[in-house]
Amino acid sequence: MTAPHRPPFSTVLVANRGEIACRVIRTLRSLGIRSVAVYSDADAGARHVREADTAVRIGPASAAESYLNAEALLAACLRTGAEAVHPGYGFLSENAGFARALAEAGIVFIGPDVHALNVMGDKIRSKNHVAGHGVPVVPGLAEPGLTDEQLIEAAGSIGYPLLIKPSAGGGGKGMHAVYEPEELPAVLLTARRVAASAFGDDTLFLERLIPTPRHIEVQVLADRHGNVVHLGERECSLQRRHQKVIEEAPSALLTEATRARIGEAACNAARSVNYTGAGTVEFLVSDASPDEFFFMEMNTRLQVEHPVTELVTGVDLVEWQVRVAGGEALAFGQDDVVLSGHAVEARVYAENPEAGFLPSSGTVLRLEEPAGEGIRVDSSLLPGLAIPAAYDPMLSKVIAWGDDRAEALDRLDTALASSVVLGIDTNTEYLRLLIGDEDVRAARLDTTLIERKLPGLAFRTVTDAELAVLAVGMLTSDAQGGGGTPAAAAELPPWQRRDGFRLGLPRPRRLSLEVGPDDVREVSILPAGSAGPDGTFAVAVDGGPTRTVRLDPAGGAVVDGVRTGAAMVHADGVSWLGEGGWSVSVRRLSRSARLQAQLALVARAAGTADPLVRSPMPGTVVSVSVQDGEVVEEGQVLLAVEAMKMEHQLRAAVAGTVHLTLKPGDLVRADQVVASIHVEEAGPAGEATGQEAADQETADQQTSAQEPAAQEPTAKEVSAR
Repeated sequence: MTAPHRPPFSTVLVANRGEIACRVIRTLRSLGIRSVAVYSDADAGARHVREADTAVRIGPASAAESYLNAEALLAACLRTGAEAVHPGYGFLSENAGFARALAEAGIVFIGPDVHALNVMGDKIRSKNHVAGHGVPVVPGLAEPGLTDEQLIEAAGSIGYPLLIKPSAGGGGKGMHAVYEPEELPAVLLTARRVAASAFGDDTLFLERLIPTPRHIEVQVLADRHGNVVHLGERECSLQRRHQKVIEEAPSALLTEATRARIGEAACNAARSVNYTGAGTVEFLVSDASPDEFFFMEMNTRLQVEHPVTELVTGVDLVEWQVRVAGGEALAFGQDDVVLSGHAVEARVYAENPEAGFLPSSGTVLRLEEPAGEGIRVDSSLLPGLAIPAAYDPMLSKVIAWGDDRAEALDRLDTALASSVVLGIDTNTEYLRLLIGDEDVRAARLDTTLIERKLPGLAFRTVTDAELAVLAVGMLTSDAQGGGGTPAAAAELPPWQRRDGFRLGLPRPRRLSLEVGPDDVREVSILPAGSAGPDGTFAVAVDGGPTRTVRLDPAGGAVVDGVRTGAAMVHADGVSWLGEGGWSVSVRRLSRSARLQAQLALVARAAGTADPLVRSPMPGTVVSVSVQDGEVVEEGQVLLAVEAMKMEHQLRAAVAGTVHLTLKPGDLVRADQVVASIHVEEAGPAGEATGQEAADQETADQQTSAQEPAAQEPTAKEVSAR
């Protein structure tokens, strides 16, 4: 469904970054509208900057000083002559103050008016408001200004389990489930801190936790002429910690009758605030009673998962956002909306699911994105792109359409299997495991399914054959080995080759490869000519059987006569291998690094926990729960570090006396020692020396932490993903 091709604006500024900025720019180009991108210092080389017609720098990496800086965005509008601003989602997309400032400057905000933003932007106000317009709401306590004591007192009458929710913001940020009364006081403290940091507002409210809930949201469109339609619903029940992972349209749960009822309820919610533009009304539906639904909130913006609605309806939501903002009336009514087929979306994040979903930053060294019938990719990725630690970790979205749900899931799995992103960790393998789960395939979904299934997911591990390929690749990519291929290495004079040549029997090359924490594998390699034709190597891993490995200059490798198509890349002492959506990174240890790892193991008794507490990622210290010199218990929270909008609590692995000097606001690097635990009980001679070394490493790293970081971690971006 498209409108006449008359652009309502000549220039539109996109006040966002990443894949959503690229997606908006794409539609603006199709409408013949000049696009203006904005960027922080961390995004100077980003894809959205390259794809826009022009781009304006708005500040340093910190979101508070760039993408959340309304004054800088307004100045960019005035500088470029932008007549309108598309806010995307997150950042200032639901900020009434920003919309008001644009209006005062005569610039159109592509979204609802200030009244709708004010009412629906506050979960307490919106819940009470729609309840007065016949929209069912979840039982709970939603009043402004409630103290922790008042919330604790009211919790008993609401009943457990219950859900703590921040009034501002969205995307699951600051939401916590509480199952027992004694948990509530401590969780309220965490929820307030997170809400205040993320949204600048620590107001909380309580809701009854619906058993086996399903998250169903309805897409609405409304114009300034009183027309309101819904475009069906999306199933968003596959979530982890209230963050959506996989979404689909339509929901397999709803009947046509329920679809009509929930759609009308969503339209009523929009009508109650004279809504204009695209918006989403979110509902909880009990799996046990699918004909009952409860209003959660209204998102007054585009949603991350909007592509699945576009694929099943044929409606370009961004186009209609722009046209409605320009004063046009919708060109279709409710009866014209037809859902065709099924669509499923998977969010690709820079994170490591096997390591507790820790965020990953780095550089995209190799990129292959899927394509084909029924496949759409909304992406921010580029070869060579540096992924900063400053922002949300979502990299792209892979969306598949099919005639039915089974075909859509099959196509999505095939698309994910053909994806290659090397240089950063991604969740692609995890996504494939999820959509292959029997309950997911059977549409037996609820918002707790991932939490139940995650412990049983069988993540793939690197094999000895793959380590052999990586080891050979490391040697042939060495700068002194001749440009990274066996053929190039063979062209060098004998004295310049690093092939272990000597008179008599060849000398094996030995590599120490770090696969993971405390997991170092030893690889021995015999050079070309010792085990076969030129370019073939004989490789043994950890003294195991010898394998023959030959790299193909065109890609892939042959191991023991069997060809593999795995992609491989090397940079800065780290090698990456990926195939079928799975990838692994392996670090080649120098002699000094290997010795240091061995000494660290010697410094503590075999089988005991490491007394050093390290930050698993670069970030910012947001809280410190103990004092230097305090006696702590095993498992006690010491401090919390935030990166890519996620807060990670670091705990003591052993009991003892903690030593730390960090404070909130300090920057930390990946693998930096942030605290050490001095175990009180005396041990055999020599253990004290190991503890002293640990304490010294802690002091050294905390001192160096005050030096400028390579990538500045940012304040929280206000995002409702």
